[in-house]
Amino acid sequence: MHYWPKATLHVVTGKGGTGKTTVAAALAIALAKDGHRAILMEVEGRQGIAQLFDTPPLPYEERKIAVAPGGGEVWALAIDTEDALLDYLEMFYKLRRAGSALKKMGAVDFATTIAPGLRDVLLTGKACEVVKRKEKKQDNAYDYVILDAPPTGRITRFLNVNGEVSGLAKVGPIKTHADSVMSVIASEQTAVHVVTLLEEMPVQETLDGVNELATAGLPVGGIFVNMTRPPQLDSQQRSMAIAGELPKLEIESEISQSGLTPTTQLIAALITEASDHAERVELEETELERLISRGLPIFVLPLLPSGIDLGALYELAAIMSDSGIGGE
Repeated sequence: MHYWPKATLHVVTGKGGTGKTTVAAALAIALAKDGHRAILMEVEGRQGIAQLFDTPPLPYEERKIAVAPGGGEVWALAIDTEDALLDYLEMFYKLRRAGSALKKMGAVDFATTIAPGLRDVLLTGKACEVVKRKEKKQDNAYDYVILDAPPTGRITRFLNVNGEVSGLAKVGPIKTHADSVMSVIASEQTAVHVVTLLEEMPVQETLDGVNELATAGLPVGGIFVNMTRPPQLDSQQRSMAIAGELPKLEIESEISQSGLTPTTQLIAALITEASDHAERVELEETELERLISRGLPIFVLPLLPSGIDLGALYELAAIMSDSGIGGE
């Protein structure tokens, strides 16, 4: 059982290909368990949530997409930069009509292209607005907000919006909005989780990302080790496989008992495969130790042989629950 941060906003990041969207989706189900309301938000415009939950593409509108065990609800929202700006203008200045005109003129796209920090303020600002509904006790509040965020290499810049807008505005409404966003992101209301695989490059990027987040004063949650596979050989067998000392006669006997013909080529192929497997397991154990040494909670998720579909998300969510995630 690992320590699980009692945060409202759970930001999920990870190197491309590690399955961060899948982990974010399963996390939303796990947190919504037993009657809670969770909203899963994405900011990259990939419609990854819709694909995972087998629903039509998500509009800029909060929609219920799943029911969690115990009667909880999972909602989803694909945050669009332009619509987030309209929300911002309406919320602070009652200028939605003017914002719509700017959108039609392409001014919003132009502004966020030359000033990418503004885009991040708008995207994170929407997530923080949803988080604040809980303390304001609004009817459309959620117990948890799960943000499927940009990859690890960009996550610190994405979240550290004060630093990103410092060159745009020292004072004024944008700076005020950024300060409001940071009051949520840099607090105990938020936890940033990193998804990785037990491979050298993803693990190194994870450790670098964790260090960058910590240096920036952003709250790191846990590390999700995704798509793990159980070892097929014990430690002694692995040592023998790596040294090329597996007993060929025993292998030949096992092949015969399975009904196959134990040819020289087949035995050699199996020995090579066993050696490759043993080396991979040794590497994975080394990389896991590197992650553990960072002192953060580690949550291990298996590779599901059937692939990722809605049923797989619930299976991963159950594993998360068993690991101590949620349960409030």
